[in-house]
Amino acid sequence: MEDSHAASPAPIFASLDAETARRFIADPASVKLRKFSELQTDAAGILGGYYGMLFLDGLTDLSAEAAEALAWSRGSLYLGGLKSLSVEVAEALATHKGMLSFNDLRCRHGLTDLSVGAAKALAGHQQGSLCLNCLKSLSAEVADALAGHQGGLYLDGLTDLSAEAAEALALGRGSLSLDGLTDLSVGAAKGLAGHRGMLTLKSLTDLSDEVARALAGHQESLHLNSLTDLSAEAAEALAGHQGSLRVNGLTDLSVGAAKGLAGHNGSVYLNGLRSISVDVAKALAGHKGDNLLLDGLTDLSAEAAEALAGHTGNNLGLDSLTDLCDEVARALAGHGGSLTLNGLKSLSVEAAKALSGHTGLLSLYGLTDLSDEVAAVLSRKEKIALPFRFNR
Repeated sequence: MEDSHAASPAPIFASLDAETARRFIADPASVKLRKFSELQTDAAGILGGYYGMLFLDGLTDLSAEAAEALAWSRGSLYLGGLKSLSVEVAEALATHKGMLSFNDLRCRHGLTDLSVGAAKALAGHQQGSLCLNCLKSLSAEVADALAGHQGGLYLDGLTDLSAEAAEALALGRGSLSLDGLTDLSVGAAKGLAGHRGMLTLKSLTDLSDEVARALAGHQESLHLNSLTDLSAEAAEALAGHQGSLRVNGLTDLSVGAAKGLAGHNGSVYLNGLRSISVDVAKALAGHKGDNLLLDGLTDLSAEAAEALAGHTGNNLGLDSLTDLCDEVARALAGHGGSLTLNGLKSLSVEAAKALSGHTGLLSLYGLTDLSDEVAAVLSRKEKIALPFRFNR
């Protein structure tokens, strides 16, 4: 007969007392804090002296006194078991200097509702990220209150966002993570465009031309790493974006989209591409921004390499190339900016001779095998970054 207790959840103990808190401070591995559903005030005072992560996800309720004492801790504080949050407790926790999370690490459970008053109080938390990844909806009023928070704000549980809430959130000045959104209206995109901080929209797999034009008004790092397709029109629209652009989910890129992205004057991350045609390489070479990162490419023809060598931006990243034939090395040597080839484990003498003629910084941090002859060739290059053991 199957043991009826085999699938039972870990036991939850009633109360975390001062003696157990002291034992945790002395040996953190000896006490599983997340197993406790209550926290005594004197125990909170002891934990408040701890420097490190506190996983108190078993707590379902927290007094204002215990919250005030706990807020003195220095490190990430996880309170994913709380069912509600009063204004008084929120005000006390807002003084915490470190990440403050109201969801567990895997976002399986956490705070699902937040009042305007509690949101205003939490906005006073200024020295760390604020994680509310189990909120399923967000009113414009709560969004407006949370916008006062000046650190990272994580709202990855939201699957829908109104234009009014988006506009309110945009008033914040920290990073904003909305990685649960699978759809974004033009109105919400226009609202988010006003945000001055990193914006991540990791679950968007499709981007209409209209939404792309709206998001182009955003002026910091924009993460759209789940996009699987990008039209030429949307790419051209995103080129107007002022900040780094990450579209690492794209595994294929049309010539039209490549031409559009080339007009972007910041860093462009295309690390999902495994190979590119000569025509796409020629189009991307028109990029004049800081970095063109193609760190997912595992195959590059000599013709495509020659085209990429025409890139006039500051840096060309090709860190997934693990082998470099002499012809590709000669082609890439014509690139005028920094060239990162940190995936290479070794180089032939001819490839080393070719790359030594590269005029910009050459990064080869991945080298594990370097013959004396190759080392002698590379030693003649002034701007080069090698693993420490190979430095001359």
